[in-house]
Amino acid sequence: MPLYLDIHHKVAGITPTSLAEAHKKDLEVQSKYGVRYLKYWYDQSTERVFCLVEGPNKEAVEAVHREAHGNIADEIIEVSEGD
Repeated sequence: MPLYLDIHHKVAGITPTSLAEAHKKDLEVQSKYGVRYLKYWYDQSTERVFCLVEGPNKEAVEAVHREAHGNIADEIIEVSEGD
């Protein structure tokens, strides 16, 4: 299954709590699209968020965010895991 890094360049007012709530919503709908949100990171000072996602394609990865909370990534990049 392809692995993706989705990047949100500016999530205004991001807090650890709000991000955890959004991630929980992703987990609630991810199976509907054959996607698994694996991990996320954020930089509160720049309001950037990064999500590591396993899914069949970019469209499915985006669909989860759209349905779960509407906060769509600015970029979705297919990545490969290193050793």
